[in-house]
Amino acid sequence: MRKGTRKLRKLRLSKIYTFACGKKSLLNEEHSRIGSPGFSRVVLLNEPSESSENASGNNNDNHHYADNVVRSTKYTVANFLPKSLFEQFRRVANFFFLVTGVLSFTKLAPYTAVSAILPLIVVITATMVKEGIEDMRRKKQDIEVNNRIVEVHKGDGVFECTEWKNLKVGDIVKVEKDEFFPADLLLLSSSYEDAVCYVETMNLDGETNLKLKQGLEVTCSLTEDNLSDFRASIKCEDPNANLYTFVGSIEFKEQVYALSPQQLLLRDSKLRNTDYIFGAVIFTGHDTKVIQNSVSPPSKRSKIERKMDRVIYFMFLILFLMAFVGSVFFGIETKQDLNNNVMKRWYLRPDDSTIFFDPKRAPAAAFFHCLTALMLYSFFIPISLYVSIEVVKVLQSIFINQDILMYHEETDKPAHAITSNLNEELGQVHTILSDKTGTLTCNSMEFIKCSIAGVAYGRGVTEVEKAMNRRNGLEFDDLRNSPDRKAPIKGFNFTDERIMDGNWVNEPHANVIQNFFRLLAICHTAIPEINEDTGNISYEAESPDEAAFVIAAKELGFEFYKRTQTSLSIFELDPVSQEKVKRQASLTYMLLHVLEFNSTRKRMSVIVKDEKGRILLLCKGADSVMFERLANNGRKFEEKILEHVHEYADAGLRTLILAFRELDEEEYKEFHDKFTEAKNSVSADRETMIEEVSDNIERNMILLGATAIEDKLQHGVPNCIDKLSQAGIKIWVLTGDKMETAINIGFACSLLREGMTQIIIHLDTPEIRSLEKVGDKREIFKASRKSIHRQLSQGAQQIAAASGTPEQAFALIIDGKSLTYALEDDMKDLLLDLATKCASVICCRSSPKQKALVTRLVKSRTGKTTLAIGDGANDVGMLQEADIGIGISGVEGMQAVMSSDVAIAQFCYLERLLLVHGHWCYRRISSMICYFFYKNITFGFTLFLFEVHASFSGEPAYNDWFLSLYNVFFSSLPVIALGVFDQDVSARFCLRFPMLYREGVENILFSWRRILSWMLNGFISSILIFFFCTKAMEIQAFDEGGRTAGRDILGATMYTCVVWVVNLQMALAVNYFTLIQHVLIWGSIVIWYIFLLAYGAMASSFSGNAYHVFVETLAPTPCYWLLIFFVVITTLVPYFTFSALQMRFFPMYHEIVQWLRHKGKTNDPEFCAMVRQSSLRPTTVGSTARRVAKTNSLRGSFTDHR
Repeated sequence: MRKGTRKLRKLRLSKIYTFACGKKSLLNEEHSRIGSPGFSRVVLLNEPSESSENASGNNNDNHHYADNVVRSTKYTVANFLPKSLFEQFRRVANFFFLVTGVLSFTKLAPYTAVSAILPLIVVITATMVKEGIEDMRRKKQDIEVNNRIVEVHKGDGVFECTEWKNLKVGDIVKVEKDEFFPADLLLLSSSYEDAVCYVETMNLDGETNLKLKQGLEVTCSLTEDNLSDFRASIKCEDPNANLYTFVGSIEFKEQVYALSPQQLLLRDSKLRNTDYIFGAVIFTGHDTKVIQNSVSPPSKRSKIERKMDRVIYFMFLILFLMAFVGSVFFGIETKQDLNNNVMKRWYLRPDDSTIFFDPKRAPAAAFFHCLTALMLYSFFIPISLYVSIEVVKVLQSIFINQDILMYHEETDKPAHAITSNLNEELGQVHTILSDKTGTLTCNSMEFIKCSIAGVAYGRGVTEVEKAMNRRNGLEFDDLRNSPDRKAPIKGFNFTDERIMDGNWVNEPHANVIQNFFRLLAICHTAIPEINEDTGNISYEAESPDEAAFVIAAKELGFEFYKRTQTSLSIFELDPVSQEKVKRQASLTYMLLHVLEFNSTRKRMSVIVKDEKGRILLLCKGADSVMFERLANNGRKFEEKILEHVHEYADAGLRTLILAFRELDEEEYKEFHDKFTEAKNSVSADRETMIEEVSDNIERNMILLGATAIEDKLQHGVPNCIDKLSQAGIKIWVLTGDKMETAINIGFACSLLREGMTQIIIHLDTPEIRSLEKVGDKREIFKASRKSIHRQLSQGAQQIAAASGTPEQAFALIIDGKSLTYALEDDMKDLLLDLATKCASVICCRSSPKQKALVTRLVKSRTGKTTLAIGDGANDVGMLQEADIGIGISGVEGMQAVMSSDVAIAQFCYLERLLLVHGHWCYRRISSMICYFFYKNITFGFTLFLFEVHASFSGEPAYNDWFLSLYNVFFSSLPVIALGVFDQDVSARFCLRFPMLYREGVENILFSWRRILSWMLNGFISSILIFFFCTKAMEIQAFDEGGRTAGRDILGATMYTCVVWVVNLQMALAVNYFTLIQHVLIWGSIVIWYIFLLAYGAMASSFSGNAYHVFVETLAPTPCYWLLIFFVVITTLVPYFTFSALQMRFFPMYHEIVQWLRHKGKTNDPEFCAMVRQSSLRPTTVGSTARRVAKTNSLRGSFTDHR
């Protein structure tokens, strides 16, 4: 530990090691593979570089190994240009414009080459700049990690600080408390005498509990004083991705010792509760196990973007069809131009024309005309669509990042949209797959209730109880916030005057209460830390549960303060004086054995001897294993305690049963001998022997009571789940926790409720257990598959039988062992079919791989948008597999965040991220794309109509630069503002009416029906503009001079109408006007007139037929202004009429809410309840659905009673 206010007592902790830690290192058959392929790594420790270079060539030259530099960038300086260009021209639209740009240098082009190439260059350059900026951010993150500082041994016991990137294989480093390991290290020694250290693996597996590591005995005495003489060589496995295995050996002083994972400290894990360690670098950089486990983030594209590609292909089909039809007619007309030397269109001189208009070579002319038409009609395809969408998404991401309501002040963490190209996907989520620990919960346990001697103690209120009381309008007293309450204590939320402040001595069963809290103070592996300045004691424990128990015992008068090699000491409240007194004899317990907790045993025990010489076995464990181990005379309070345990479980609390027994000397000696023999065994069934011996001693116990701790839900989780459920989003929980805990949390956050039928899929059946005892793996496999298939089929039949009962809701709960079989090819469809019909799905005891496989199954088979959310490295596969990965950044582990698409600090922020930003982004992007197609069809189809009017001459209706700048300046800026600022309803109404989100889930706003309707609107607008303009100018004089309108006047007039129409159409489509939108909409029209003036004032050789066309011809003519006014109004009438009729007779969700707001009915409870009620279904979960189900149940009971 660093110098400061704390002092950690050094201990030899051999008595509290886990069984795995205590196991001897053996050169067994596994280590015999060293030197074979896959096990060829040789590392020389503490060798000078000269020695390494001259070492014999058996792969032991340390400089051949990877350096410690980590790179996560997509590009390098050398490959940025070719690789990014390749990425851009993979898009079919960009490639098409590249081809037309090249063709524009030929005689086929209907416009100049510069006007065709320049927009493409602008678009491609903008996109490449964006890619470069994003890659630079990744480069900065790499630099930050690579430049972290570590102390490395330079010789003669001297350590110097250097950057991580400079480490080499074989270096000896010193890592101090709360620092990360810079590479995969071999633990040599530590600040503890027996070379143990505590490691937090949050970045690797998401767990906050500490792991115990221990160096070899032969190296445990290494210090700075004797490191200079240390020389050793290591032979081990080659780099691989397996986090939990390590095979190797170390040769030291001509002796060979086996290495195991117990000596391996992995990169990015953190040293905790240990002053320092000395470690040898084994794997560096990309050879480390954590980097080997990382995969390149999958390239994710939103469903809207993929559908947009299909719309682009459809537009190409229309484009090619127009070009083909026009070419056929052009060929026919050209062939008829010269018939028996009679010239039909004599003014074209068909008798003396080039191949492009030669009647004698009409098929060739038609082919060349087709190429010309493809270039001319290319304006159908919006060249600026992709870059505009990318700009909009970046700006949307900035708004997400700066949302103050998603900023977590406690951890100083704002929301962070890491990947901007999935913004609209946030508005289409159908299924959320969530981790539990650290995601739904804080992973911060609080002791809140207990049952002792059949009496329930504790007046604390759980999160689910608070949520239900608020929903029912009931008042409750939060004792934690009462003025008489002491300052909050982490891990302790217990209030009961009957046993606090020493009042337990007045209770009827004071002796049982005393034994209960003594057990909590003694039965653990926690380590006390004493603050030398204040004298306060804090605890480092292997799990938050254990820390909560020790803190509770301390707060209730049983303060654990010291641990030595063989004893535990506590301060205890004197029942007489009610003061803490130090009584060395009575309050020091000799620690004899620790029987560790694991998922199979489901319990933990310690065997201690008190000052009277009594040997006590103190045990705490799950009710499923504890009640069966009670003695006949130890069940006095069983019935009442069991009743309380069920009540606690219903309140979402995690329970443990506490019991003890007294051992006589002979019984203990027999156990000690057998346990020692089993522990020292080198056979394959060593662990089984240890568990059998432990199982025999942990029987005939006397029941003391039960604890209830709350794995405290993160703030706002129940309300968030309630809102997400009303929005039509399904929520699945994938957790590594045991089934009981997962079910408890399900109730706590209202994913489960009373009356919901639970379909539990598991393999804990008598048949499977009997086969496991026999050990026939083939029979176990067959029976397990058959059992899972039967249970899944029965679940489906159960749901089908209840289909006539609309009030019935189901929940599927399945464990990891069962998932192994259920995810097989012949059963996964059955699993998915059953799961999708259930209101809630909880997968417990799930491995990281199973989480990813379940996510893949839901994503691929349903075709709906999936969102995965987690906080640990064990969630990375799930996050990358889902359409959207959300990382929780409120804890220290950043592995999930680095692999996610969006990072938030708390689960509750998901409500605002999806229902507000997701809904807005989906709506904005959908409307934006539809409008892009509309404006390009409106513009592009006028070119085709002019071609028809001009006998497919290949001449454009507009000036070259009119064509090129349409998508860049005169119509694109307002649509970008639409994509950034538009709101159908405010954030407050998005949260108040979650059903608005269903527009995205059902993809209403980007369905083919809506896309085609916008396209149809574009065709209608184009036809109206062309028809009215041509007919108005066809015969009569255009101005006072009697001149008729030529192509220059007609083209400029039509273009002006198009600019007005598409921009005013935008104004009609906008729901929420801002100053920026006003400026851009009206500004685009003004810019057109300014450009027309400026461009027309240039030399005629450059401006062409636009020379002075506005000043001399259009502006002075009233006909021009009247025509524009008439055409614009007429063209917008169809859309306005359709919108009005839809709003009146077929309103969408957002239009209903808009109507409520317009009529001032948003505060009318009757109207709001009517609108909200449509979002509740039998399959909806959450506190609102829970309350409605309970009300319906009470009504049903009342009706039956009547």
